[in-house]
Amino acid sequence: MTFANINHCWGSLIIEELSRLGCDYFCAAPGSRSSPLVIALAQKKLKGLVHFDERGLAFHAMGYSAATKKPAVLICTSGTAGANFFPAVIEASKKKLPLIIITADRPPELRQTGAVQTMDQVGLYGRYAAWATDMPCPDTQIAPEFVLTTIDQAWYQAVRRHAPVHINGMFRQPLSLVPGREDFKSYLKPLNKWFVSKEPYTAYATGFESIGLPAPKKIASRLQAAKNGLIVVGKIGGEDEGELVLALAEKLGWPVFADVASGLRLGQKHAHLINYFDHLLASPKLAAKLPFDVVLHLGGRMTSVRYYDFIQKQRPAEYITVINHPLRNDPNHQVTLRIESTATNFIHTVIGLIKPRKPSPALKSLSKADRAADRSIERFLAEDVRLNEPGVARLVSQLIPEGQGLFLSNSMPVRDMGNYADFKGKTVFVNGNRGVSGIDGIIASASGYARGLNRPVTLMIGDLASLHDLNSLAMLRDLPVPLIIVVLNNGGGAIFSFLPIAEFKEGFEQFWGTPHPYTLAPAAAMFELNYSQPTHADEFKKAYAEALESKTSTIIEVMINREENLKIHRSLQETISKAL
Repeated sequence: MTFANINHCWGSLIIEELSRLGCDYFCAAPGSRSSPLVIALAQKKLKGLVHFDERGLAFHAMGYSAATKKPAVLICTSGTAGANFFPAVIEASKKKLPLIIITADRPPELRQTGAVQTMDQVGLYGRYAAWATDMPCPDTQIAPEFVLTTIDQAWYQAVRRHAPVHINGMFRQPLSLVPGREDFKSYLKPLNKWFVSKEPYTAYATGFESIGLPAPKKIASRLQAAKNGLIVVGKIGGEDEGELVLALAEKLGWPVFADVASGLRLGQKHAHLINYFDHLLASPKLAAKLPFDVVLHLGGRMTSVRYYDFIQKQRPAEYITVINHPLRNDPNHQVTLRIESTATNFIHTVIGLIKPRKPSPALKSLSKADRAADRSIERFLAEDVRLNEPGVARLVSQLIPEGQGLFLSNSMPVRDMGNYADFKGKTVFVNGNRGVSGIDGIIASASGYARGLNRPVTLMIGDLASLHDLNSLAMLRDLPVPLIIVVLNNGGGAIFSFLPIAEFKEGFEQFWGTPHPYTLAPAAAMFELNYSQPTHADEFKKAYAEALESKTSTIIEVMINREENLKIHRSLQETISKAL
């Protein structure tokens, strides 16, 4: 390998080592200081995305990581470019997703001098980066092995800790391929063996994962002894892990409350799954019949606030949490046993130690009520063919094809899908930004998720989240699979209408309702996307079918009246309560 200068040399080593480590997706924002890295990307012709908005680019990379569980690589120039990565870094940190972030920087002699596009980038992401280093300017006085081992360590920290890592890399001029006078043959001689191989410089090996407890029999006996137990399932590892959860539920005879992000909420017809638990817990009579003494919580946290309110009042004797990282997942401070493990390893360890039990009394009561709730929702939504938010969520759950992706925006979409989806629909891959649960970067995240899955994705999103991320519609032009964006446009922030602050009449509409007159039709035209605005259920079904058939990205915008939306949600809840 020949290099124009030392910057070109180090940039090429960095990109080559990342490629050897298995990084197969590189997201770069335009800029000058990062040129040595981007030149190497271009020369190696690696897969990735170039996008002008660093904030959207970072969310896209995170979406890709969410789909593949592999670290995407983010590259930007110096200055505020890296700061625009920060929201996605926070979300990735909370979601436990690996990202490798390389921010190019000015050399040390320009720091704190007032030099253009220079700021303090060291430790830019604080505790939200699991590992960070300030990489010196390329220099032949520094051994080339240092470059490779630093990249190897960054990759290992990202994948081992399921988290973002940050390399702040300084570069002096020249940043382009201006040839220097140095011959790098002698400098690179220690890497001769590496050059002829296709392997990374440093190989990392880890021990076998265990559940971290020496006595699985004690855990199994605790589960066996419960009179009325409950399995709660947040975000877990996928379809195979979900099947194990259901096998454990069958053996214990317990009901399962599965969050929509778990993968068990859609396309799963199982006797132990309680699909509408959020509605059922709103019934005081039914809730009084559910004296759970043990809760087994597998995976991430639940979307349902009502669940946490219910379980806090219940105060079960034991609350056992199983999650595959060391961070706390205990908003009510009720956890009595914390096990660091995947659900797969945990269940494999204990299921053989548990004797089969008959279905619990709670399961029988909940299953009967669950069927009644399903019938009530179906009848209620069938009576009015005009589109509303619960109805759109149910339609999407019924229409989305098997094996495609579903990305749920925060605020109302994730809640409506969790509460009103038809469990008799198809099994799909479900994701969303539930780490910090913001509305920023949703379109970008969904596009990255589609890129990582390499299959069509339907995004359900509100109007404010769409307006927040309009720049990211530009990503869809080169997306190899279609993204169908279902926009629920209620002219502002509908979720606040459900909160006590809605009683503050003097300033509610201005400060919380945030009304606006916009639709996404002009944006669809600007970014050359298909667009439709159905008003009735049949029109929506037709528009969605056409979007699937066209195999190109589409915006389907449903206009919702916010006051009517609130009334429909409340009427539907009352209908379900009466049926119970």
